[in-house]
Amino acid sequence: MRFFGVFAVWVGLSMQASASELRVAVDIAPIHSIVAQVAGDKVRLDLIVPVNASPHDYAMRPSEAYTLSKADVVIWVGEGLTPWLEGPIEKLAPTARHIELLGLPETQVLQFREGAGFGKHSHGEHMPEEEHDDHETHEEEGHEEGHEGEHADNHDDHAEGDPHVWLDPQNAIAWAYVIADALGAEDPQNSVTYDANAKAFAQRITDVSDEIMQQLEPVKDLSFIVFHDAFHNFEQRFGVEAVGAISDSDAVPPSPKRIALVRDLVAAENVHCVLAGPLPNKGLVHAVASDVPIVEVDEAGAGFDLGPDLYESLLRSIATALTACLTK
Repeated sequence: MRFFGVFAVWVGLSMQASASELRVAVDIAPIHSIVAQVAGDKVRLDLIVPVNASPHDYAMRPSEAYTLSKADVVIWVGEGLTPWLEGPIEKLAPTARHIELLGLPETQVLQFREGAGFGKHSHGEHMPEEEHDDHETHEEEGHEEGHEGEHADNHDDHAEGDPHVWLDPQNAIAWAYVIADALGAEDPQNSVTYDANAKAFAQRITDVSDEIMQQLEPVKDLSFIVFHDAFHNFEQRFGVEAVGAISDSDAVPPSPKRIALVRDLVAAENVHCVLAGPLPNKGLVHAVASDVPIVEVDEAGAGFDLGPDLYESLLRSIATALTACLTK
């Protein structure tokens, strides 16, 4: 009887702790990884879009909708990546704190490049500089005093541009501080831990970025193309930009005219390789660049184990794939 009494008390306390646990829902695996490093073991972290699914047109399962409905904080890239998710967030988690990363002033957003060829070392246009806060300024001038949730429910209906913003590690560093602020506002007793984790993450990704920059230095002048324009943020950050793309979108086959243009580009620019996500049709790439090696790396982290190490692994895998391909 004493055992059952103690057991009942334990169950009651466990249920109470579970009920008070901060729950955070995120859209894709790279964002999950960043949040996991900031949150540590202080929150329940749920992923909406499975690692191996396309975020662009995913259909949520009932279990994922339920997860979203229980969230205290929802963190997602934005409508540009998952246009189908805005409605469910508003309907299923109306009282949760919403953070749309594409709408944050800290996020550096590149415009999509146009046409089959981008031009040697072309540079995408950033959004106006006044729309961005420097990460170091954020830390030095405001972060230590807290922002009292000023980033909460930040949504910019006019945010446009390339939504693959997590592939710029400077964005991830900026987000870590925003995430720490948001979690701390919801869970003040662990705010110091979140702040410390964000700073540790920022230092780690800064170190990783420096290593990648050194790794890619020998191949900066070598040319490659992409299957579709998903890696621009990574390319521009590390100075190894593609000279063209086979397709504007991975879901839209290129026209015969575009195929011809890319073939000419491959020859004119002495293209060494094709960087692509998992390809549904490798024959299309071979038709455009028959003698050029293909390197497959999923920009959303497919193939990696979900968790705090995924983001760093993703960045390193892109750098390693490009280095190996361009030096063949």
